[in-house]
Formats: sequence, structure tokens, C-alpha cells
Amino acid sequence: MRLSQIRDFLAVVESGGIRAAARKLGVSQPAVTRSVRGLEAELHVRLLQRTPTGAVPTDSGRAFVARARAAQAELRKAEEEIDPLGHAAGSVAFGVSPTSAMMVPEAIARFRQQFPETRIRIAEGLPQALIPMVRDQTLEFAICRRALVKLDSGLAFRPLLRNDFAVVVRRDHPLEDARSLAQLVDASWISLLPADAGDSPFDSAFSAAGLSVPKQVIQCESYNTAIGLIAKTDMLGFLARQLLADSILGDFLREIRVSEPLPSFSVGLFTRTGTPLTQVAQAMAREIIAVARARARSAPPPGTTPE
Repeated sequence: MRLSQIRDFLAVVESGGIRAAARKLGVSQPAVTRSVRGLEAELHVRLLQRTPTGAVPTDSGRAFVARARAAQAELRKAEEEIDPLGHAAGSVAFGVSPTSAMMVPEAIARFRQQFPETRIRIAEGLPQALIPMVRDQTLEFAICRRALVKLDSGLAFRPLLRNDFAVVVRRDHPLEDARSLAQLVDASWISLLPADAGDSPFDSAFSAAGLSVPKQVIQCESYNTAIGLIAKTDMLGFLARQLLADSILGDFLREIRVSEPLPSFSVGLFTRTGTPLTQVAQAMAREIIAVARARARSAPPPGTTPE
């Protein structure tokens, strides 16, 4: 099996056809066809299904894609590590969830002082979207909430800091002065967790207080959409308390300071086990860890938000 075969196969999958892959790679269509057929012959399995509109991976092909991408990612890392200019160039791709994004600007500024020419890609999303991208090495690592994500042997998690959930509403909301979850049961809510997430912090907060879980709940897996709904409607939501203190959200959202204790969560670093980070990825992770530790030491006590 040659690396060029893996490259050609992935190009076909990502481009959707032999012709598009050949154009992307700058080679002839017959060359790509021979390369993929040779790979299939070596593996004794069909990887691609030719269709009138292009080529799609078979079941075996889809299983091979993840391994092929991991092999390609490792090769790219190896090339950057041995590059004599690797200390100044290279690239790093990592993910952040909304609950951890506030740590990134300071970490990037510190990282740039050491690696001014490094290409940086930042993917923002919820944990359920970022973790699979770490697993298949699309991302080097992810900084996000440790919740409802089952770790397998291929993933490692390093906790960095803890944060608390808070009930948030728009300014001048009719329920802004409520002081208990019982007063909020009949309100309209938005949840940033998928409907099949199981025992969520939202559910557990009401259950622990001996209350029924609110029935008027919209499941939304878009952070920006959720913020917009909370800010412009009478909907309520659970957000990280620190976000109100560290971002412009504090200008137009308010915390309802209920008397019941609300769940807390751990934010940390997700990486692949057995796959070392590149030099620049390690440096980026170190800066984020340093910022997280500083924030953990200076975190405001529960229940405090900017006026």
C-alpha cells in the first residue's frame, strides 16, 4: 500500500468523483482510477461504488476512510516535525466549545510570540461535534465540556477547570426576579443538548429539586441560535456562568439567581491516546492550559455576575 494510493482514494471521497479528484490532484483520470483499483486489489475489497453522479464509498470504504485520514494526518505531522523550519511554520487545528472559547484569545496571543508563522485553524462547536473530529484526527485536540461524552480507549481527557451552570434570560424578562426553579417550570426553555443526550444537567437540576422537568423545551445544537433566542424572546436557558462575566453576553443577558444548587461541569483537553501532538500543537495546548489554570485560580464565587 502506497501513500499515493491513500491520497488518491481520499481525494475521490472528498471530491465526489474520479474526475473531480484528478482535477484536484493535477493528474489524469486514468491515473486516479488505476491507483484506487490497485488499493482495492491489495485490500481485497471494493472501496468505492461508482454511480451516475460520481463515486461514493462502500461500507468497507467508509470504514477505511477514518484510518486513511488518520494515516494522512500522521504523515503531515511527521513532515512538519522534521521540517528544518518547523519551529517557525507548521500548522495546528483544534476545537473549542462555547464554554471554553473565552480562553482562546489570550492563549493565541501568547502562542504567536513563539510561532508567528504557524497556520492556525480553530473549529468551534458543541462537544458532540468536536470529539469525533479529535478521534479521526481532523483536529489535534479540543477544549470543551466533559459531559455526556463516553471516552473510549482512543481518547484521553485532562480536566482544566470547573464552571457552574446558570439560568439566563434577556434583560427585563418578566421572570428576572424569580428565586426558585419552581417559578420557572412553566416557562419556555432552550437546551443546547441533543434530545437523546440522556441525563442532562437541565433535567437533573429540576429532578434534584423534586420538580417536573419543563415540557416547553426547544432542543438547539447551535450556540449562536440559542443565544439569539434567549436574547430576543422570553425563553430561558442554561449557560456557563463565567460566560456572563467574560463576554459581551453580560451586556444583554441576566442570571436568574435561584436558591437551588445548579450542576457544575469540567472543562478540559481532549486528545487521542497513543498519538503525540506535534511541536506546535503541544505549544498551543500549553498556552491554553496556562490560561485555564489562571482562570481557575481567579474564578468568581458561585452566584456572582457583573451588574
